[in-house]
Amino acid sequence: MIDERKTVLMIAGEASGDTLGAELIEAIRQQPGGDEIDFIGAGGPRMESAALQPEFDLSEHAVVGIWEVLKNYFKFRRLFRHLLELATRRKPDAIVLIDYPGFNLRFAKAIRRYLSQGGGAFREWRPKIICYVSPQIWAWKEGRVHQIARDIDLMLSIFPFEKDWYAERVPEFPVEFVGHPLVDRFPLANPDGATVPLDPDLFTEQPTVLLLPGSRRREIDKHLPVMLEAAVIFSAKIKTQLRMVLPSDEMLTLAKQHIPAGTELDLQVGDLAKALGRASLAIASSGTVTMECAWFRVPTVVLYKTSPLTHALGRALLKVPYLAMPNLLAGEELFPEFLQSEANADNLAEASLLLLRDKGERTRILDGLELVTSRLGQSGAAARAAQAVLGTLD
Repeated sequence: MIDERKTVLMIAGEASGDTLGAELIEAIRQQPGGDEIDFIGAGGPRMESAALQPEFDLSEHAVVGIWEVLKNYFKFRRLFRHLLELATRRKPDAIVLIDYPGFNLRFAKAIRRYLSQGGGAFREWRPKIICYVSPQIWAWKEGRVHQIARDIDLMLSIFPFEKDWYAERVPEFPVEFVGHPLVDRFPLANPDGATVPLDPDLFTEQPTVLLLPGSRRREIDKHLPVMLEAAVIFSAKIKTQLRMVLPSDEMLTLAKQHIPAGTELDLQVGDLAKALGRASLAIASSGTVTMECAWFRVPTVVLYKTSPLTHALGRALLKVPYLAMPNLLAGEELFPEFLQSEANADNLAEASLLLLRDKGERTRILDGLELVTSRLGQSGAAARAAQAVLGTLD
C-alpha cells in the first residue's frame, strides 16, 4: 500500500512502448494506492491520455539503425539531457524504462553515474530503476548483461525464456516474467465476435493479403515499394484483396506517395486487430507486429531493409538464427524471412504464393503458431507489471 504520494518517471520511445506504458499506468491506477502516484516523463498520446504528464512525445522521433541514430545524434542528445535534468530535479521514486533500449539503457547508466558522483548522496535520492521489456541482448551484445544488472533494479520480461537466460549469467539479477500484453489486448475472438480462423484452407475465394510496411518513415520508404511490386506479381496468379494498415495519418500520407495510380488497395489507419482477424496472409516489416500476426494465426512473410552500415554490423553481432520473434520462440522458420537484397519483389511474391496455395505449409505454420502463442503466459500481464512496480515503492 502506498502511504504517501509518489512520483514515477516513465520513458517510452516508440508507438508500441506508448501502448505498453498506457496499459501499465492504467493497471497501476487500479491497484490500491495507485491513485497516489504522479507519472512524468516522455511518452506518446496514449500514455498522456492514461495520466502521464509528458515533457514531449519521444515516439515522434523514433528511428532504427546505427546510421539513422548517428544522423540524429544532436537531437537525441538534447532530448536525453532534458529528461536527465527532469529526473535530477523532480527526483522520482521510480524510473520505468519501456523498451527502446538504445536510449533507455544509456539513461539508466547516466542516472547511476549521477548518483555515484554524489548527486543523490545528501538528499537520499535512490530511485528504483525498472526495465519493462528486456532488450534483446540474447540476440546480440550479450556482454552488456553485467552492465544491465548493475544499472537496473528489476527487469520485467514478456517472454518466458528470458528469466532463465538471465539466471544463467547473472543469478542475482531480479527478473520477473509478467506475461505478454497480447494475451490481454486481443482475446481469442476477433472484434466481430468470431473465433480466430485456424482452418489451413483459404478463408475466402478471394483471400485478403495484409500489407504492414512499418511504423516509421524510413520503413515505409524502404518496404512499401517492394511490397507493392510483389503484390502485382502474385495478384496476377491468384486473385486477392489487398489491404494496408498504417499506425497514423502521418504514415498514411507518406504511404500514398508510393502507391501507383489505379492500384486496388484498401487503406486503413489503426484497428489492426480487426484487419488481422479477416486476413489470410500478411506481408510485414520485422518487429512487434509479427507477434500480433502470430497471435491472430495469420501466416506472414517477413522482410526488413535498413542501411548497409546497420545491416553489416547486425550480421556481425547477431547470435540468433532468425529475426522474427515468432520464429525464435518456435525454434524454426514459421514465417519466411527476407533481409536486405533478398527482400525483393520476386522472393516476397514466391513466398506469398506458397502460403496462399499450399495447404500443407499453412497447416505446419498454424500448428507452430499454436505452440508459440501458448508460451506467452496467462492474462493479466499489465496487472502483474503494475504490482511489481508498486512493490519497489513500498
